[in-house]
Amino acid sequence: MFTGIITDIGTVTQIEQRGDMRARIQTGYDMDYVDLGASIACDGVCLTVVAKGSEAGQDWFDVDISAETLSKTTAGDWETGQRLNLERALRVGDELGGHIVSGHVDGVAEVVGLEHEGDSLRLTFEVSPDLARFIAPKGSVALNGTSLTVNEVDGNRFGVNLIPHTRQVTTWGDVEEGDRVNVEIDTLARYVARLAEAG
Repeated sequence: MFTGIITDIGTVTQIEQRGDMRARIQTGYDMDYVDLGASIACDGVCLTVVAKGSEAGQDWFDVDISAETLSKTTAGDWETGQRLNLERALRVGDELGGHIVSGHVDGVAEVVGLEHEGDSLRLTFEVSPDLARFIAPKGSVALNGTSLTVNEVDGNRFGVNLIPHTRQVTTWGDVEEGDRVNVEIDTLARYVARLAEAG
């Protein structure tokens, strides 16, 4: 489990196509304190550390990404040099600063609008109808692993505001119209919708 509070920005340094895709990610995390088999959310995708090390003073870890994950996320678009939002798994006793995030991405949204409002940046996203029904004004959503509050919903589109701090400590400072981002809907919204369907 995660909180959607990004704690590092990693960089993809290698991509290798095997039976699955393997990616090497350079990180600011001290990998001496991260176990093999540990979970790290990479742009919101929960991935397992399968190898780790340090070269020239730079720590790194490898992850394997299955075809199923590639089909549901933006991981298939990753390129060498790409920056990723990273978060280590929640530990018992950690502060829950965002909302409960599983790292199981539900689909992909597209950035369809950017507008500056004071120091903040308002972004508009478009998602498929099957995901849009779970997104509610003032509810939570995880976008590229970042816990954000939904401002408004209009059909298949919804908006969020990014304050300067968020843009500085995540990859959201690089966002452009047309970007594809990973979406994880709020777990609570999923269960409420399921209960409503059941009657």
